[in-house]
Amino acid sequence: MKPGSRLKSSVCDAEVIVVRAPADLAVDCGGQPMVAERPAEQGALDPAHSGGVMTGKRYVDEAGTVELLAVKAGKGSLSIGGKPLVLKEAKPLPSSD
Repeated sequence: MKPGSRLKSSVCDAEVIVVRAPADLAVDCGGQPMVAERPAEQGALDPAHSGGVMTGKRYVDEAGTVELLAVKAGKGSLSIGGKPLVLKEAKPLPSSD
């Protein structure tokens, strides 16, 4: 996996673009691994991983080593090794006064 790679969920419509990640990382969506090409049949969505993905949002891990940009929304939530990814907080802009 390298920056610019597009990953698709095998259980919902979610799609992400890798912004930053180690090469040997496996990202899950809805409890199933994300893939480069969507399979013909969608798998079953794990209810424990059904928090959803929002278009245009960036998702990061706790350490900040992984950053994904959601380009298509879906019902599954993103995780790595069972640990959920969280929304990246926006940086506050400096005041203009």
